[in-house]
Amino acid sequence: MKAAKFYSALNIQIEEVQQSKIDDGIVKIAVEWAGICGSDMHEFLAGPFFAKSKVTLGHEFSGTVVEIGAGVTKVSVGDRVVVEPFYSCGDCDACTEGLYNLCKKVECYGFSDDGGFAEFVTVRESRIYKIPDELGFEVAALVEPTAVALHAVRKSQLKSGDSCAIYGAGPIGLLLVQVAKVIGAKEIIVVELSEERRKKALEIGATHVINPENEKPVKEINKIVRGGVHVAFDAAGAESSFIAALASLRHTGELMIVSLWEKNVSFSPNMLVIGERKINSSLGYRHNFQEVIHLLASGKIDGSKLITNKIYIDDIVKKGFEKLKNDKTQCKILVTPKESNI
Repeated sequence: MKAAKFYSALNIQIEEVQQSKIDDGIVKIAVEWAGICGSDMHEFLAGPFFAKSKVTLGHEFSGTVVEIGAGVTKVSVGDRVVVEPFYSCGDCDACTEGLYNLCKKVECYGFSDDGGFAEFVTVRESRIYKIPDELGFEVAALVEPTAVALHAVRKSQLKSGDSCAIYGAGPIGLLLVQVAKVIGAKEIIVVELSEERRKKALEIGATHVINPENEKPVKEINKIVRGGVHVAFDAAGAESSFIAALASLRHTGELMIVSLWEKNVSFSPNMLVIGERKINSSLGYRHNFQEVIHLLASGKIDGSKLITNKIYIDDIVKKGFEKLKNDKTQCKILVTPKESNI
């Protein structure tokens, strides 16, 4: 079967590999669609960070069960499914507290074990969720990143009637917009360089957008919300966005870091002390896939708005990773191993 193998930064290769055997408790899935994530881009541009050498990338994917191992009872052949890619040790302090995404030994399909940029993928039964017929395979591939956004908002102090600023309108930033809208945020302000992404943000629920290239975000935010926002989400992962997000906060406001970082940042702790502001962070998700499936299937969150391109697996480097690197009009690019899907 075909699979996209990661070797090192700027080195992803499409190879013919053997399909994995099915062991007890393991399920084989024929992949329909898999999304290229920002964390995949980090690996491609500057990795390895989390990805093992020669691993098949892809942790946002949907597909159909085609084979099950002994003891599998949760799913059957023919079921339409998505996969929660994290799997943890189950024994450490974080796991016993239910915080399995914080497990010190956490592993993830697409980084530590082969993922969904392939014709078939084998996963543990416990990581699989069935999807309803009204949720198409393409949008279902966005369950994983939507779970990231939902976890970040739920973990933050944002509540109905509050204001928020979102720095960065890539896939996670745009999903943050929709989740903030679902919970009833009054002002949802997006700071983004790309004109196309600013337009998309307004289309899906942002109340205001700011171009940081020719506007000063903090000044503009204070014009919209006197004193600053209740919560600022950093989905950009740059020092400039980090500093501006902190400065955008009202007293007792919260900066929620959602992005991954390639470089360190420097800031004055006085930005926190003065005003009793705080910094929080969010890693992935936990215990929310079923809720996300409902939000997407019901249309409360419109995942289709994020999909800007669909490509065949053979083109994953040039039309996928390189396109996302060079073309900032792109948002979510989906990859399929099935030529019939294109």
